[in-house]
Amino acid sequence: MKALSQKNDQTIGQSEFDVARVRADFPILQAKIHGKPLVYLDNGASTQRPSQVINAVSDLYESHYSNVHRGVHQLSQESSRLYEDARVAVRGFINADCVHEVIFTRGTTESINLVAQSYARPRLKKGDEILITHMEHHSNIVPWQMLCERSGAALRYIPMSDKGELDLSTLDALVDENTAIVAFNHISNALGTINPVKLILERAKAVGACTLVDGAQSGPHAKVDVQDWDVDFFTLSSHKMYGPTGLGVLYGKRERLEALPPYQGGGEMIATVTMEKSTYADIPHKFEAGTPHIEGIIGFGAALSYINSVGIEAIAAHEAALLDYATKTLSTIDGFRIIGTATKKASVISFLVDGTHPYDLGVLLDQQGIAVRTGQHCTQPIMDQFCIAGTARASFAMYNTFEEIDLFKAALERAVTMLR
Repeated sequence: MKALSQKNDQTIGQSEFDVARVRADFPILQAKIHGKPLVYLDNGASTQRPSQVINAVSDLYESHYSNVHRGVHQLSQESSRLYEDARVAVRGFINADCVHEVIFTRGTTESINLVAQSYARPRLKKGDEILITHMEHHSNIVPWQMLCERSGAALRYIPMSDKGELDLSTLDALVDENTAIVAFNHISNALGTINPVKLILERAKAVGACTLVDGAQSGPHAKVDVQDWDVDFFTLSSHKMYGPTGLGVLYGKRERLEALPPYQGGGEMIATVTMEKSTYADIPHKFEAGTPHIEGIIGFGAALSYINSVGIEAIAAHEAALLDYATKTLSTIDGFRIIGTATKKASVISFLVDGTHPYDLGVLLDQQGIAVRTGQHCTQPIMDQFCIAGTARASFAMYNTFEEIDLFKAALERAVTMLR
């Protein structure tokens, strides 16, 4: 595997990217599934964890664990330092102006709901409009639908072409003085489409709209600079970035966050509490009620350090080469059809094969050690536009290889033969 991976890397001019070395950091990649070597192509749903992340969590439990903040004893001080070091790491990764703009949540879904409830709900009124896109994950649709039902605001969306690209010719007609919020994803989890973030944000800012970019899929694949984008809110998901589950990030401009009421009440987010009244802590703690996901946050800090050590540009280049190779290789299969053929794509291939069902393909691929995702990928409106029930999806990460794509193709051909 190592020799083939190096050969292909040299072929694409990426001999500096040592995929074998990266793979050695991920213990689960040595696993066998149904007696076959694991080929993990479900990274759009969740990535695997390197030893550096696993060890950071284990080390916390073995040597440093205590609840964070307010404790005067040494273990609490050590845990608190590791916890806040992770916040510093996030700030650097997305180029936030200060650490106070980084809030830890339970995931991207909660991050979006926090903005919907704390920012939008007190401000929206009948006649206001929220603009999203046709290619959103359900977590960036449903919270806004719920909010519009309560407020009387209208939900509008940027349509999508049959290639899986946003129809930006509609932008001027959709964004006007009634537009209160513009919320959209950087990269589509179902299609891999990379959206023109700065263009959409600039149009939204021209009318004074509040902006949110869902970065759940962009964090592990692309460089993010929230100051360059001048975005109001931005989200990340730890488990899609080689970190622990149950953890997300909400970035918000300081002036935006300071103006918001708390999302939840409880410990940590208060300054004072009496039987008559409570006052609230400063940001970011105002939005971090209760005992946080301490080990998850510290593990996420280790994940960001790992991504930085490999290099986000090198990761993106390797994944782009994988996508190109997989697209060309898989397209030789009879009846193979890619759903989402945008010009600018991240390393995601959603596909159908004529005469087969995605679920059946997923089951037969699993029996050969190949892990892909099947279904609607929490994007039912996308599937509805293409008039399909769902797709099979292969999504690539920094540790995937060209040899794995060859194994995937061979396994897929065997599955198709069995099903036809």
